[in-house]
Amino acid sequence: MFTRTGQLRILWWRIQSVQTTFTNSGVAAITGLERDFARSLVCKAEARGLVTRLKPGLFVLVPSELGIATQFSGHPYLTARAMVGCADYYISHSSAVELHRMVTQPQFTVFTSTPKRLRARTILGTEFRFVFVPPERLFGVSAHWITKQDLVRISDLERTVIDGLRQPECCGSIAEVARGLWMRREDLTTSRAIDYALRLRVGSVIRRLGYLLDLYHLAPGPELQRLRSALTVTDSLLDPVMPKEGLSTAAWRLRPNVVPAELEAIGSTQLSGM
Repeated sequence: MFTRTGQLRILWWRIQSVQTTFTNSGVAAITGLERDFARSLVCKAEARGLVTRLKPGLFVLVPSELGIATQFSGHPYLTARAMVGCADYYISHSSAVELHRMVTQPQFTVFTSTPKRLRARTILGTEFRFVFVPPERLFGVSAHWITKQDLVRISDLERTVIDGLRQPECCGSIAEVARGLWMRREDLTTSRAIDYALRLRVGSVIRRLGYLLDLYHLAPGPELQRLRSALTVTDSLLDPVMPKEGLSTAAWRLRPNVVPAELEAIGSTQLSGM
């Protein structure tokens, strides 16, 4: 018979060789132990600081180099992936902005888009927010390596811009989305971003994308016309979290309730520093 310490070491070694986040049932499947015995071992491992409970039934291994710890939540993007479970998902909004190097400030909230309805949670100081997206709108997603052995699904560069234009509040503001767009303009495929906007069929997104591409001269006339052809008679705010100010522009049926100089400065300032 193994001692309790020996059993915990075997558990840790077997789980680590497969994944760093796990459930009680996952432990039973990986180790071949009965579920009650597996659950008991996980509880003992948690008590000894070998694993940390992220939420009821979900745990993360504490890296061996940290020794025994009770305040370890793992890599935030891997934790978000584990919290979604078997549902489809992708890392999105300000988190994708960070992964695509479209922002210079660190982000402290992890955004995940998924067709599974989940409540926001805060784990050891990190907030995890889940944005509902219907299955038919799960497109523009790519794989991104987080570690040498772990990858997650994230929105590609163009879909990140589109998600930011749809929900600027999840990226800070429309100015932050514009800044990220400008920073990665040389890598952005504008025709793909336009395809995504038209496929999404959200009027405010079409207007905001057209306005910014037009402002920064990032798309030729025929491409902009594709967006204009999809405009309806209603108006939208450029930034939905700002007061309803400004006059509607005829070109994009958009009320630029952000100081124009602020958006213009994003392009001119960064361009002059290149």
